[in-house]
Amino acid sequence: MKNILAAFIFLILSVSTAFAQVEKQAEKQAEKQREMIEGQRVEMNKLDQWSGQWKGSGWIQQGAKRETFSGTETVQRKIDGLALLVEGKFSNAEGKVIHETLAVLTYNLKTKIYDFDTFLANGAKGKHDLKATKDGWQWGLQYPGVMMRYDIKLTGSVWLETGEISFDEGKTWMKFFEMKLDRMK
Repeated sequence: MKNILAAFIFLILSVSTAFAQVEKQAEKQAEKQREMIEGQRVEMNKLDQWSGQWKGSGWIQQGAKRETFSGTETVQRKIDGLALLVEGKFSNAEGKVIHETLAVLTYNLKTKIYDFDTFLANGAKGKHDLKATKDGWQWGLQYPGVMMRYDIKLTGSVWLETGEISFDEGKTWMKFFEMKLDRMK
């Protein structure tokens, strides 16, 4: 009987110790998760100047056709500051929408790069890196034989963005897009 009682007490102590270890490990993982989220939030705060309503105009060259446009970009902080949602809608002089975009910006702690997921009204979508430059941000995309890059400069309440294209692996660049937006609020 003494052996059964000793075994039972040993079992209870072992289970209690195991539960305590599991709980302690869960607490450590939760703390690590909180630290990761706070690290992401700190990096996303660097994009705060982008948040708001923007309005302006520009032009886009698609093949031989160059078209002017006017419209808005709305940039909102989402999921407690861990993402930015960017919505753009631009129309030509006749009111026809010629450029409509949606993008989500997040920070990837593993790569130390901002992920820039883009979606266009024509069905095109992509995952890009948004990189800090000396005076703004740059992102781009690549197709076989074609490279495109966009430079964004935020100066006070002005957003300047240019798009360039290269057909020779980045040796020469030709501007195909330009817009200037003013902060509305």
